[in-house]
Amino acid sequence: MAAIEQVILVDEFDRPRGTAEKLQAHREGLCHRAFSVFLYRKNHIIEILIQQRANEKYHSPNLWTNTCCSHPRPGEDTIAAAERRLFEELGVNIPLKTIGRFHYIAHFDNGLIENEVDHVMIGELTDGKIDPNPTEVQDTRWISIPDLQQELALHPEKFTPWLRSVLDIVAKQIAF
Repeated sequence: MAAIEQVILVDEFDRPRGTAEKLQAHREGLCHRAFSVFLYRKNHIIEILIQQRANEKYHSPNLWTNTCCSHPRPGEDTIAAAERRLFEELGVNIPLKTIGRFHYIAHFDNGLIENEVDHVMIGELTDGKIDPNPTEVQDTRWISIPDLQQELALHPEKFTPWLRSVLDIVAKQIAF
């Protein structure tokens, strides 16, 4: 039997306030720590990797989002957690760096609530090799930041609610 996933409860300033079971935190809308990662590559233009969430995900299935996102475990460093999840979801093992954070609240049709202080991280993928885990990731694609901004404006329903905020932070850090 799999261990019950715990999340770190925080206030809106990311100060720890305890722990809770992950699904409980999402059912009750408890504020907790999360992270969102974007991998980028430099070709003739800079592109970022987005993923389509697997159909089995407990919220936002089939929606497009940043490269990887999840929650650190109690006692786990946030960057280490992001690097762990990047490997678990996409088979990528590279160093990441934090470039910002934001707080958001999103309500989903299934009654779950995201109330997260989201740490935004980036990493450069130089070899281009990914190995998506099909239980996590349905599809991936590389896209330029301006093209993704345009798609988000035209079809926001195809994307996760936190993607725009993550992309705004990343766009300020990566010259495209």
